[in-house]
Amino acid sequence: MSKLLNIWKNYSFIILIAFVFLSLLDLRFGIVAVVCMVAPIVVSIFKGRFWCGNLCPRGSFYDHVVSKISNTKKVPKLLKSNLFRAFMLIFMMSMFAFGIYQNWGDLYGIGMVFYRIIIVTTVVGIVLSFFYNQRTWCHFCPMGTIASVISRLRRSKKVLQISSVCVSCKLCEKKCPIGIIPYDYKGNILSHPDCIQCGKCVNICPKNAIGYNKINNRQ
Repeated sequence: MSKLLNIWKNYSFIILIAFVFLSLLDLRFGIVAVVCMVAPIVVSIFKGRFWCGNLCPRGSFYDHVVSKISNTKKVPKLLKSNLFRAFMLIFMMSMFAFGIYQNWGDLYGIGMVFYRIIIVTTVVGIVLSFFYNQRTWCHFCPMGTIASVISRLRRSKKVLQISSVCVSCKLCEKKCPIGIIPYDYKGNILSHPDCIQCGKCVNICPKNAIGYNKINNRQ
């Protein structure tokens, strides 16, 4: 990982905090949140859910701020089920579209729609972190869900290779914020569409059995 990317991962949460306060001064600033809606989709075309684990300011906030006070329990299957994720995607996008429609032509109103959705969803993520882990929101985040779907369809992807030297110590499972079980793929590739490529499993592996590799879906 490049030094610049590492700095971004560790401190980009400052951008989220700045967004909150700047939008209070001028609601039109809230419109910049469109970046966090479009970028995950664009990045997923080339690198899967890489945005979620490396570039998302809110993800950085959860990892480096909320994690200090959050629980470490596994997220319930319901919250990461396809049905619940589809419901959240449809519900959130419908509310967003309705808000934009109602305020069309009013930059302050549109800025408020963006600001409100960022604040509400971030607070939901914080509250859930007290019960489960700091990345609970990421399991059913609408943009993460779309990125996951695109990841399934990508022709070429960067995935994790789990070497046969893996001893199934389960440290990778405990570290994965999304609840993926890397050691289940021992001797194979882990191309799970929900992998946010945060690198936590790679860093924790005592046998250096986990690393990145490129494959082609046709193979």
